[in-house]
Amino acid sequence: MSAVPRSEKPAGRFRRMLDRLSTSQEDLHSAELQEDAQAAGCSRICDCDDRQVVKVTGTLRTVTLRPRAGVPALEAELFDGTAPLDVVWLGRRSIVGIEPGRRLIASGRISMSHGRRVLFNPKYELRPLGQE
Repeated sequence: MSAVPRSEKPAGRFRRMLDRLSTSQEDLHSAELQEDAQAAGCSRICDCDDRQVVKVTGTLRTVTLRPRAGVPALEAELFDGTAPLDVVWLGRRSIVGIEPGRRLIASGRISMSHGRRVLFNPKYELRPLGQE
């Protein structure tokens, strides 16, 4: 005979179903990104400190061309479910495959600029489209 009363099992399943239905799409996406980062052996962006060498992964939310000190700079916001990270490629106007919604792994040294984490000219690896 089971030690857990039978009436509690449906309540547990029902509770999990209600939790899943009441969770926003953004929260579900954030949880998925955090699991992906952990599976890839990457650091969580929220845990990254100034001047730390890191390997992070996430989804590009925005990609813009913004000059810095008269030099073209391709800027993207990477989000891993915990915090945003600005990824900047100096001297580049575009990079094939760097587009909103694309997942990538980036590594380099974090710096802080105006209270935001920034990764300049990182090594990066685009995640295969089938894994998005």
